[in-house]
Amino acid sequence: MKNILEAPFMVEMIRTATNMYDHGWDERNGGNISLMLEPEQVTAYLDAEGVLRTIPTGFTAPELDGKYFLVTGTGKYFKNVQYAPDVNLGIVRLRDQGRQADLLWGFADGGQFTSEFPAHMMSHVARLKVDDKNRVVMHCHPANLLAMTYVHDLDEKAFTRTLWQMCTECIVVFPEGVNVLPWMLCGTNEIGEATAEKMLTARLVVWSQHGIYGAGKDLDETFGLIETAEKAAEIYMKIAHLPRVNTITDDQLHQLERRFNIRAREGYLDD
Repeated sequence: MKNILEAPFMVEMIRTATNMYDHGWDERNGGNISLMLEPEQVTAYLDAEGVLRTIPTGFTAPELDGKYFLVTGTGKYFKNVQYAPDVNLGIVRLRDQGRQADLLWGFADGGQFTSEFPAHMMSHVARLKVDDKNRVVMHCHPANLLAMTYVHDLDEKAFTRTLWQMCTECIVVFPEGVNVLPWMLCGTNEIGEATAEKMLTARLVVWSQHGIYGAGKDLDETFGLIETAEKAAEIYMKIAHLPRVNTITDDQLHQLERRFNIRAREGYLDD
């Protein structure tokens, strides 16, 4: 069979994890990524019957039965993914209504998928209901978005409008806005369920005082979503203490809607 380390999806996963670390979004073992794969992508490189071991998932997701995922490991450092992908990444196939995951490749040191795996899978289920092309869920800790949750109103409309006003491209990149959760205990099904609910109306969900979840059709799109929101948050944090002399107005945001044929989230702009 072909060398799986040369698979386009593997090359892109390694590049993305490395880029996220280089951006300062994934310190130590912070953050996680899951990429849904098509069966033919996997079988070109692996024996689908060659199960290395089976890992309980701790949740139920019948919608994902038989689905394949390339996912980062628990306790693994993004900075090490490029040097030891077979230790820091794994490919699993869900079965038994999502309650079990067959490991087909990776986690070579006996490890397993991220502790946020249930939250990822719940978000995959939610996003597939909205757009069946969504294949990626990405979680990381961008410093400026995290800082913003300490000083800005956490109301989703207010938070979104501030980001839209910081950079012209924001409303074009995420016209549905950004959803926000209050601080919740991470690594639990409760935060996974709350995040999935928010994923039904936006591809970006901020975890207050923690980080952000993003979803998209591929790794590039999802990375770009988070990168754009983080850039806007950086601008906000640089000017928040200053009097605002100029801003992007609602009229200008409407002009962007018309120019780029997008529709801002209903009720988030003045008519």
